[in-house]
Amino acid sequence: MDYSVDELRAVIETNNGIASLEQLKKAGFNRMMIYAGLTNGILNKEAHGNYSMADQQPDEYRVIQCRSDKVVFSHATALFLHGISDRVPHVLDITVPQGDNVSRIKRDYDNTRFHYCKKDLWQLGLTQIITPQGFKVNVYDLERCICDLIRDKKNVDNQIFVQAIREYFIHHCHSRKIIKYSRAMNIEDKVRTYMEVLQAG
Repeated sequence: MDYSVDELRAVIETNNGIASLEQLKKAGFNRMMIYAGLTNGILNKEAHGNYSMADQQPDEYRVIQCRSDKVVFSHATALFLHGISDRVPHVLDITVPQGDNVSRIKRDYDNTRFHYCKKDLWQLGLTQIITPQGFKVNVYDLERCICDLIRDKKNVDNQIFVQAIREYFIHHCHSRKIIKYSRAMNIEDKVRTYMEVLQAG
């Protein structure tokens, strides 16, 4: 190879641990160099034409986020990223707009669970957060997470549900915002009930 591993590592680290083919080519690495990196065990090819260093475990949240800007980490996964749940998610909850094609992500990552929402609700509560490995990804804010949990209660682990509901309404409740969200999601009565019961004590 006519380049050093350190040069390659520097480019990939500059791009937060994952670099696309286009980013590598802009930095002066052609397809033959990249192929050599793969065959010599220096590079890993992530899905969708992204590359990481083989001796570093890439941030799975970031890898999946790179697949689509419509990916939003939600439900129990978002609670973990917000620090409300201490349970490390083995299955990543992801919300996308209805009609969004995520078949390739499902195929490549069997530890994902997709939720679909109406396109006009997809941006409700959308924000960004830093992952444990230090990368910025899309996530729903706490109010949207709590509304999603209440709406999908029958599909949520009961221990996670109870812990999150109590933690939010007792310690983190932003009443005006969560009522606004619940109204948009047609669950205002349910949210008000939890709010009244948990804040009464």
